[in-house]
Amino acid sequence: MSEVRTPLFRLAKREAMSREKIWAIRVGSIIIALILGCIPIMLTGNNPISAYAVIVQGSVSRPIYIRQTVKIAIPLLGCALAIAPCFKMRFWNIGAEGQITMGAVAATFFALNFAKTIPSPLLLAIMFITAATAGGLWALIPAFFKAKWNTNETLFTLMMNYIAIGIVAWLQGGPWEGRKGSQLIPMFDDAARLPEVFRVHCGWIIVLLLVVLMYFYMNKTKQGFEIAVIGDSVNTARYAGMNVGWIIMRTMFISGAISGIVGFMIVSGANYTLYKGVANGVGFTSITVAWLSQLNSFAMIAISAMLAILEKGSNTLQTRLQVPASIADIITGILLFSMLASEFFINYKLIFRGRDKKEVNA
Repeated sequence: MSEVRTPLFRLAKREAMSREKIWAIRVGSIIIALILGCIPIMLTGNNPISAYAVIVQGSVSRPIYIRQTVKIAIPLLGCALAIAPCFKMRFWNIGAEGQITMGAVAATFFALNFAKTIPSPLLLAIMFITAATAGGLWALIPAFFKAKWNTNETLFTLMMNYIAIGIVAWLQGGPWEGRKGSQLIPMFDDAARLPEVFRVHCGWIIVLLLVVLMYFYMNKTKQGFEIAVIGDSVNTARYAGMNVGWIIMRTMFISGAISGIVGFMIVSGANYTLYKGVANGVGFTSITVAWLSQLNSFAMIAISAMLAILEKGSNTLQTRLQVPASIADIITGILLFSMLASEFFINYKLIFRGRDKKEVNA
């Protein structure tokens, strides 16, 4: 007889949990993150409670701070909405940065060349449509290769980000350079700038409309059902007669189009110019927003707002308490990691080895 020891611990899929337990885990993860975030703050010699208060005050205590926070949240929310259908389909679109950039390039072309000749409303509509088209076509490239030859979409979309950034770098120092040697693209004319509503560019209205549209698209339409079926099982989708390749390309075009619209809103509503870092990491941060919201369009509003508060508040933390910007990034990272970990423990449980040992025949 020999003894076979079970592993020290193993993972097992949880049974369905009650809503109360799920939210208890999520709230608990945030509390733990805030407690862990106290450590780097104390290492700088500051009071953690005062630091957290400064973060909140610096993002929502005054109307001007709220407006700045909303401007940060707009592209995060828009891009999270863009990649959600792809992730639902288990097509890992890591190329939103490039799709945002190409949308911004298309919008900038018209802003630089037609601001004096086309009325502002028509010009903005053209910029919107061309940005969406450019972003969609840029996303369609890896989708076509995936549908035709089953290429790795993660690497394909990731590498295309750098191509898009390289195109903008070339435009900055070449055809679209303003003052010779400046490596800067000229600022947009007023006609190419989004109008403001409540002193924030109207992009916030656009993304809220997209929240509603994407919710209905994903949950109430045949196309949304097809995306869900492919995400569950490609073979089942094919057995049901679905054209998987076409659905992949269609979904990626929609994803890229929304990302392109985000690029349009960034250059026309916030920056008023184009530069190679125009996406500013939004395409990657929005992945976290999408996952934490469980691909729920309305939940993305809260997650985007939370991250925007942290980003805006961290700037105030740096100026008021002389806390390095890296400390604020650490706190944000701890919070995101804890929230992602909570989703893991909602779906899985750890089973530790008991004292009893199993015996089997040699």
